[in-house]
Amino acid sequence: MHNEFTAIIEKDGDWYIAYCLEVPGANGQGRTAQECKQNLAEAVALLLEDRREDMLRGVPADACREVITVE
Repeated sequence: MHNEFTAIIEKDGDWYIAYCLEVPGANGQGRTAQECKQNLAEAVALLLEDRREDMLRGVPADACREVITVE
């Protein structure tokens, strides 16, 4: 599945810091902008996975679960 998110990247001294507008709490940092973006992408993936698992805990066992694609 392909998802696109907005990365806001700022230079802070010798470091780059980033956050994602669509996923509150997702932050990244790195010595280069590319390293920072990769770190942010990993944070987004971890947060989304954790939130999905958390939300599924309350789903009844007999509920229908299907995947949808948003483009």
